[in-house]
Amino acid sequence: MRKGRRSRHPLLQVVARDTGEPVTRIGLSVGKQVGGAVVRNRLKRRLRMILHDLRWREGYHVVILARPGSDSARFDELASALRTSAQKMGLTSVEDA
Repeated sequence: MRKGRRSRHPLLQVVARDTGEPVTRIGLSVGKQVGGAVVRNRLKRRLRMILHDLRWREGYHVVILARPGSDSARFDELASALRTSAQKMGLTSVEDA
């Protein structure tokens, strides 16, 4: 993660590193600052639903870090934050707008 590029948003942070591999791997990190276990798991489920709708370019390792306050954000706010951060970094295709 130290050598990866970052995109920060008040709700989340996206860190990506080019690997040159034929697949893109995506990881989620939701710390205890966000809330208790139930809240963190609910947020991870919501983020996974958003991830399925995006078309990721091949050859990256991506880590999505949830920030405090993201647990109370609406689904469309989370989706917009993740979509714009990924597009800003060039990780998704433009047709996901």
